[in-house]
Amino acid sequence: MKKVMIPVKLHQQYVGTVEEVRYSGQGVINLNDYEVLVPNAFEGEEIRYEITQVNRYFSRATLIEVIKASKNRIDSDHAYLLEVGIAPYINMSYAGQLALKRQQIKRLYAKEQIEVEVAPTIGMDEPHHYRNKTIVPLQYIEGHLLTGFIRRRTRGEIVPLNDYYVNDPEIDRTIGLVREVLDKHHISVYMDDEHKGEFRYIMVRRGYYSGEIMVVLVTQSPSFTNEAGVVADIVKNVPGLKSLILNHNPRKLHAQLSGDNRTLWGKNSISDTLLGIEFNIGPNSFYQVNPQTTEVLYELAAQKAELKPSDTVIDAYSGIGTIGLTVASKVKAVLGVEIVERAVADAQENKAQNHITNANFEVGDAPAKMQEWAKAGMPADVIFVDPPRKGLTIELMDAVIMMRPSRFVYVSCNPESAARDARYLLDHGYHLKGDILPVDQFPQTAHVESIAVFEPNK
Repeated sequence: MKKVMIPVKLHQQYVGTVEEVRYSGQGVINLNDYEVLVPNAFEGEEIRYEITQVNRYFSRATLIEVIKASKNRIDSDHAYLLEVGIAPYINMSYAGQLALKRQQIKRLYAKEQIEVEVAPTIGMDEPHHYRNKTIVPLQYIEGHLLTGFIRRRTRGEIVPLNDYYVNDPEIDRTIGLVREVLDKHHISVYMDDEHKGEFRYIMVRRGYYSGEIMVVLVTQSPSFTNEAGVVADIVKNVPGLKSLILNHNPRKLHAQLSGDNRTLWGKNSISDTLLGIEFNIGPNSFYQVNPQTTEVLYELAAQKAELKPSDTVIDAYSGIGTIGLTVASKVKAVLGVEIVERAVADAQENKAQNHITNANFEVGDAPAKMQEWAKAGMPADVIFVDPPRKGLTIELMDAVIMMRPSRFVYVSCNPESAARDARYLLDHGYHLKGDILPVDQFPQTAHVESIAVFEPNK
């Protein structure tokens, strides 16, 4: 094995210039093709940094001093957010964040040897306190129950937080109120090392338009001590509460929720409105976390799709029907496919309560179902996808290629996987129509949504 000469040493300090900020949100210092990754370090800055982790391929470091600052650096006075990794761009101006995310998408597509125009990133007027959902761990510190986020690169040390900065303020307030009730009742917190305790997390969802609040208590056990008393106090103390759920999650893995829910009080779901369509949202429902920009995102996706009244639309990864139902009034028919049965049931309920008659949702694996539809001769004028961060599978893209829609609309929450998938589609008979349109769904973070439209080659 070739000996690797590592140019840095653990716990030593160095001075260097940041070459770029990766999509991961970390600044990169290149030392003869050996990279040092530094959070809170921006392109062009000269910094002093200390090495905290070393391996053969790269090192991690912490920022000690900014010697020459970027023009986009600001002092947000929210350093605690960097400790937990909630907001890696908290010290970057918002104009700088929008420009950076556009540049990152350009670089990722260029890496795949794709020449395409990337439009300026569409942002928010108020890029903070926007999230409609959060889930937080619990921990006793000095005899008091605290909530917060896990400190970066620790095995479970919580940084106590009251203002998460990216959450709807009513969600932060609700977390505090529920925590106080649980503290009053001296609940036990599940400890992974000891395999003892009952409570794992608190999850809160809030409807942006409805104001309805759901609280989910995630527990290791199927019930908990003094359940009736805890429920009564939460109901008494949380304004706007419409749903209180127990999510039984005995998994040893780090999955935060299971599918095992029991309603402790109120409704099984809360409701909210998206582009005039009312949706029921349960504990496990996928529903975009930034309701303000989601409306912008979906409207722009529909515009770029150039929908016609004669179109048949397929909504792959349809979830509870958010894309399919919001475009149904513009097209002839919508067919949704989703592998999660509960989500399909929710989509059908959402369809019924909005009196939509030209949409249908089926349970199934999207690639298999689409190939089945293609073999049956079912037309697909437009296919929408909004996949998870890992992007599309080869099987799904092959199904798209087989169905040959006139427009394939790819809504992505990860430009790395989107660029990779674009390369595959371009190599298999499709071309990009127009530009890539970034939408800042997640201000202060390293994430960004984007919309791309593909057409078959003639």
